[in-house]
Amino acid sequence: MSSPVSVSATEGAFDRLHPKIRRWIRDQGWDELREIQARSIGTILDGAGDVVIAAATAAGKTEAAFLPILTLIAERKGGGFSAIYVSPLKALINDQFRRLDELCEAMEIPVVKWHGDASQAEKRKAIAKPSGVALITPESIEAMLTRRPGDAHRLFASADFIVVDELHAFLQGPRGLHVASLLKRIDAMAQKPARRVGLSATIGDLTQATAWLRPSAPQNVDLLVAKADSPELRLQIRGYVEPPDLDDPDHAEGASQDAQPPKRIALDAICDHLFSTLRGTNNLVFGGSRRTVESAADRLRRRSEKAGVSNEFYPHHGSLSKVLREDLEIRLKDGSLPTTAVCTSTLELGVDIGSVKSVAQVGAPRSLSSLRQRLGRTGRRRGTPSILRVYVREPYVDVESGILDQLRPNTIRSVAVVRLLLAGFVEPAAPSPETTSTLIHQVLSVIAERGGIRPKPLFDLLCGPGPFNSIDTADFAQLLRHLGSGEVRMIEQAPDGVLMLGSEGEKIVQSRDFFAVFESSEEWRLTAAGRTLGTLPISFPVHKDSLVVFAGQRWIVLDVDEAGKVLSVAPHPGGMVPRFEPSHGEAAHDRLLAEMRAVYLDNGVPEYLDKAAQELLAEGRDSFRALDLDRRSLIQEERDLHLFVWRGSQTTAVFSAVLGMAGLECGVHDLGVTVPETTPAQMVPILEKLGCMSALDPMDVAAFVKNVRSGKFQDFVPEALAQKQWALQNGQFVGTATAIAKTLR
Repeated sequence: MSSPVSVSATEGAFDRLHPKIRRWIRDQGWDELREIQARSIGTILDGAGDVVIAAATAAGKTEAAFLPILTLIAERKGGGFSAIYVSPLKALINDQFRRLDELCEAMEIPVVKWHGDASQAEKRKAIAKPSGVALITPESIEAMLTRRPGDAHRLFASADFIVVDELHAFLQGPRGLHVASLLKRIDAMAQKPARRVGLSATIGDLTQATAWLRPSAPQNVDLLVAKADSPELRLQIRGYVEPPDLDDPDHAEGASQDAQPPKRIALDAICDHLFSTLRGTNNLVFGGSRRTVESAADRLRRRSEKAGVSNEFYPHHGSLSKVLREDLEIRLKDGSLPTTAVCTSTLELGVDIGSVKSVAQVGAPRSLSSLRQRLGRTGRRRGTPSILRVYVREPYVDVESGILDQLRPNTIRSVAVVRLLLAGFVEPAAPSPETTSTLIHQVLSVIAERGGIRPKPLFDLLCGPGPFNSIDTADFAQLLRHLGSGEVRMIEQAPDGVLMLGSEGEKIVQSRDFFAVFESSEEWRLTAAGRTLGTLPISFPVHKDSLVVFAGQRWIVLDVDEAGKVLSVAPHPGGMVPRFEPSHGEAAHDRLLAEMRAVYLDNGVPEYLDKAAQELLAEGRDSFRALDLDRRSLIQEERDLHLFVWRGSQTTAVFSAVLGMAGLECGVHDLGVTVPETTPAQMVPILEKLGCMSALDPMDVAAFVKNVRSGKFQDFVPEALAQKQWALQNGQFVGTATAIAKTLR
């Protein structure tokens, strides 16, 4: 949390605010401005450029941006929104609306929330007479540009400010590419580009933030970083070992395929501790996957029932209905009833749920960025500590267990993550492999917005400095030819050279899911007594009388509507955990793997480990030393050869591809790669040859890799262009592969 600064000691920052804002602040009972707020007031009021405001969760970033922005736009005349606030989450927009509505009302500045669930009447009113502040999602901006381009110009073209919240969430991935492109398109319709203000809590490389916010002139972006005043951190890593012959680490408690009682698994013991420790307070428990979330929430509810106490534990994930999620968020924020949310990353971003007492993580963390974001939810009140508990699950190990299990990598990774957390490390944003797919989306969108456009203006609008700067004119021409081909028919070109939507392009743009650049799978809707509970992926096997666990409860399927993809369910004491679509694990950074190796080499035992975790740490280190991994990289295990690379996920994956080019089948794991049916004697000459290669062409590797295309429109990306983009983004890792080969022995 940033350091508070007395209103009287902020060098006049408070006095520079609009009189109505000063009156509102006094009415709120504030006796101080935070340090980051005082600094941002001066920077925004005195400057004319863009600003990044980086501060911890609950440090007052929203006010840091809007107090000076509202001061500047208070007397503005003319149509169009004065300030546009862009957020990745509808819930966050709702929160910010509640925070700004009273202040804007006091200043007689209109404010409207704009997303799919917002009031249609309020949006129509804003379209008729746009002014003030709009809080909007990227998808709603996209919808306005493609469906109502004239109104979009009236609403957006004259904005003085565009505020991008949760900036770190846009630094990578398709949504980040999308928002950056939308900002560029709004600039193109404006006589004077709006000033951009980015708000973020967790950024590993701040230069990436300035480059994203203003790609054409990142050096001119003012960077305001709050002075660190972190609360005391209390943490514990707890270790748990699964029973032998475990088939399903997340099965529903009490569920068994035969008459035998099911084995008690690690999650049972974890939930015992969560139940006894967290009851009576507000907490967040991050489960990693929707399946683990449902399994844990179900166990905790059953423990409440068995103890004869009211349930305080509720699931929260993307498949639950909006009503169920919002009910839980409101309950957390209200704070009158003790509540623990068992969640995926859905409560990671800045949705206002108030301060929670503690954060727990089931499973070893991988991402420092995510962990820091989650930890920012606790210790927000002055004088209260941040509390973090990590529950590590490890497999049962005996004489027949494999080397990788014996090394206890989950425990080692947890210790490494905590060490990096205490050292202040956060991963930089990774390249976004969805670049070309997202560009296709934007090509279709611009053509729909303009009713047709020539290739050169289209290239100038979308490419150059910004999200698609890796696409040159030749790449763009290749992409347009492909999209206009007889096989694709997304676009077509008139005799005068104007590009228009083709037959397939028309269908895509008119579809309901066009506005979002991320893929949404077809799912079944679950209803109970007419109330929607949420959705399940269509791959989940469903039939009448089948049992499921969902929304932290157990249900029996009463009816299956295949045409409408609806399951009618009723409460039931049995049930199996839904087999949600497999989630892709977070990528591990090179620095994390280096720290894991350092943990293996170290002798110290952190005091934050419980007895079981201490034993697991000792077992992992003993195995590391027994295998001589401090000096060896190639370890034979029966017919398999393990290559311990000690690099991050992307580096290891590319190294595996390079070995594949040499004719070796490889399996990738956290610590390196495994090559079956191979011996060190066979591997060493191959590694020596790779190590002697002065320059391995990334395009050759790209041609070998099968999955070089990704994103919503990946099927329409020309293979040659996909390979070129992959080579550009992974060239550094290809170069590292030869360096790795030299070190393995």
